Amino acid sequence: MTRSSEIPIPKSAMRGITWPAIPDMTGNILLALLFQLEQSQWWPPERLRDAQFRQANSLLDHAFASVPYYTKRLTEAGYSPDTPLNEETWLNVPLLQREDIQQAGNELHSRALPKGHGKTHKITTSGSTGKPVELLSTGLTSIFWNLITVHDFFWRRCDLSLKLAAIRYDRTGGAPYPNGAALPNWGSGFASAVPTGPANFLSIETPIAQQAEWLARQDAEYLITHPTNLEALIRHCTDAEIKFPKLREVETLSELGPPHLRALCREQLNVPLVDMYTTQEVGYLALQCSEHAHYHEQSENVILEILDESGRPCAPGETGRVVVTSLNNFATPVIRYDIGDFAQVGAPCDCGRGLPVITKILGRQRNMIKLPDGTSHWPLLGWIHTESETRTAQEIALIKQFQFVQKTRQDIEVKLVVGRPLSADEVERLKRLIISKLGYAFDLQFSYHDNIPRSASGKYEDFLSLVKD
Repeated sequence: MTRSSEIPIPKSAMRGITWPAIPDMTGNILLALLFQLEQSQWWPPERLRDAQFRQANSLLDHAFASVPYYTKRLTEAGYSPDTPLNEETWLNVPLLQREDIQQAGNELHSRALPKGHGKTHKITTSGSTGKPVELLSTGLTSIFWNLITVHDFFWRRCDLSLKLAAIRYDRTGGAPYPNGAALPNWGSGFASAVPTGPANFLSIETPIAQQAEWLARQDAEYLITHPTNLEALIRHCTDAEIKFPKLREVETLSELGPPHLRALCREQLNVPLVDMYTTQEVGYLALQCSEHAHYHEQSENVILEILDESGRPCAPGETGRVVVTSLNNFATPVIRYDIGDFAQVGAPCDCGRGLPVITKILGRQRNMIKLPDGTSHWPLLGWIHTESETRTAQEIALIKQFQFVQKTRQDIEVKLVVGRPLSADEVERLKRLIISKLGYAFDLQFSYHDNIPRSASGKYEDFLSLVKD
C-alpha cells in the first residue's frame, strides 16, 4: 500500500493556504474517492462483491425505469426493481453484445439521467470491422476515469514531481513531430487535485526513428505507449545505441503485449514494464499489481466477469470471455457487455489486495484464428520476434513488420515490411515456418508494404480475422 508519506500534498485552491491543502470542488471529489479506493483495495473479496451488487442494483433499477432497451430486456429476463442481486440472479441478467448496442441506438440512452452526473458526451469506439459502437458518457464517468489514472500512479509509488512522456494516438492532431505537445501536468485527473511535473505528448503516427530522437530530447523519467510501438522503439534504439539514462519505468496500454516484451524492456532499457487493461466503452478494467506481473480488477469501477462456454464464472487457471459492467455510467448503461476479449482467472494475490486477479489477457475474439473444422485458437505470433527464435526467421528474411489477415478459414494474407524483396526460395521457407507455427496448412498469400498502419485508435494488431463465426 502507498504510505501516506509518499502521497504528494494536494493542490490547494484557497489563496494563502498551502498546507493542509484545500482543493477546489473537483479536487475534493477526486481526493475523497481516492481515499476510499486506498481503503477498499484491501477489503476481502466478499465485502467487495457485496458493495458491487449494491451499486449494480442501483444501476439496474435506473436502467429498468429510464432506458427503453433495458425496460424490455430486463422484463423479459424476469428482473424487476425488487429483485435482490446475488451471484445467481446476476447471471440471469442477459449479456449485451456489440450488435445489440449498434441496433438499439438511442433506445440505450437514459431518458432521466440523475441530477449531478454532469453533462453527457459521445464515446465512439474504434472497432476494426463493422460499424463503430457509440455510447453516451457523463461527467461522472470522466471523474472515475481520472480517479483510477491517479490511483494507478499512486499504486506504483511513482514520483509525480518528475517528467512524463507519452507516445500514443493523437485525437486532436496537436502533437506532431518534431515538438509534440507540452503539457503542464500529467493529465486532467491531476490538474485539480495533485501537483505533478510536466508531461510531453507525441503522436504515435510519428516514424520510429523520429520517436526515438524526440524521446531522447525529453529526458523523461516515465514513458507511456502502446506495446507494439514500444518493441519497435526498443529495437531501433538498441541498433542505434540510443540511451535514456533518466528513464525509470514504461507503462503500456490499449493492446495485447507479447510475452517477451517485459524481458526485452528490462534488458535493453534497464527499466520495468507495467501494463494496464482498459476499454473505450467502460474505462479501466484492471491495473497491474504493484508486486507482480498479473492484474487486479478495478472492482470500484466495473464488475468484470470471466465466463466459460456455458456462461458460468471460470475458476482460477481457467480461460473465458470477458464480460464487463460499468458501475457509474447512467447515461448509456453498459450492463454485462461481452467485449470480445478472453482472459485467464488468477488465484488470490499475496500482496493482500482483495481485488480479483487476472493472470493473462488474451487476444480479442475477432483476432482468434479460425480453422476449417470450426475450432478457433489464439495464434501466438511472438515467435517472429522472440530472441530464441528470431534467428530462424531472420535467416530467411529481414522482417521489419508483419501482420496476418485471415480472409477465409483456408486463406491468410501475410503482410510484410521487409528489408528487401524475398526470393522464391525464401518465400517457400517462410511459408513452411509459418504453417508449422500456426498448426495448419493454410493457403498463404504474401503482400509487401512500406508500412502497416495502426487502427484509428492507435492500436496495432499482428493478427486480424475477417472470418465471421
